[in-house]
Amino acid sequence: MLKKLNHKNMGTSNLGWLESRFHFSFAEYRNPDNINFGVLRVLNDDIVHPKGGFDTHPHQNMEIISYIVKGEITHKDSMGNSEILKRGEVQYLSAGDGIYHSEYNQNESKDLRLLQIWIVPPRNGLPRLYGSHQFTKEQRANNLLNIVSSQKGKAKVKIHQDINIYVSQLEESKSLEFQIKENRQIYFVQIEGTSTVNNIELNEGDAMEITKESSIEMKALTSSHFLFLEMKEE
Repeated sequence: MLKKLNHKNMGTSNLGWLESRFHFSFAEYRNPDNINFGVLRVLNDDIVHPKGGFDTHPHQNMEIISYIVKGEITHKDSMGNSEILKRGEVQYLSAGDGIYHSEYNQNESKDLRLLQIWIVPPRNGLPRLYGSHQFTKEQRANNLLNIVSSQKGKAKVKIHQDINIYVSQLEESKSLEFQIKENRQIYFVQIEGTSTVNNIELNEGDAMEITKESSIEMKALTSSHFLFLEMKEE
């Protein structure tokens, strides 16, 4: 089953320094019929304007992944980590029993765009994790790049939950296929450009819930940048 989610129907917020599109209920966007997709609890498409950012704030019992679309993010946390990440790079945080962090766009003139992804851990109180990885454009060019996996997986970024995240930047008219194992499902996000997924067109900002399918074919109608999360059906 393929369920297209038009970006125009998603929740939005504009705080001046921050513009957000909410794929699931978050902050002031409340929809009791749209809380999660499996273990995926939050997916926010955020634009942080110059010199804006999230002040130091706590998290616990959530696995948080940031995928940088454009600009630069400056991260600091209570575990002593401090770094700057750029386009296509990934930051991850498994908050365990509690962690504080801040995230800023320190640039004077350029926006920061990132996907903020929250995954429910398999249980509470797991060990805290923090890390990042600097993936290159070449790694995701016309290829499905596995950027996040479980501890048993093969991705450079490993979290506790049984989930895989893939990204790709496809040139126009190029296509890729992905086989879906039994009792697994996918949440697909069209980040930039236009693609078809099993012949259904997705434009920038659109998403798709994919259940009870054995495979998907992704074809770029224009230069296309997308991400999807593969997980157990629930």
